[in-house]
Amino acid sequence: MTAITIRLPNSVHQKIKELAARDDVSVNQFIASAASEKMASVMTLDFLKAEAAKGKRSDFDHYLSMVPDVTAQVGDERV
Repeated sequence: MTAITIRLPNSVHQKIKELAARDDVSVNQFIASAASEKMASVMTLDFLKAEAAKGKRSDFDHYLSMVPDVTAQVGDERV
């Protein structure tokens, strides 16, 4: 495990302490969880961008052309 030092405005530190107490976790656990959530968010976005870059417009158009042109069922209409 690695220890790091971060500088936070007093107001942010105080709010973190309050929220950690409310969740019944330590400030360290709270910050580690917040960092993990942010990391997962960034990594998910990177993955989705990479997958989207593999797509081809011609494939999209091909499969879209296979969708039947029918009236929407009751309740599925666009408003």
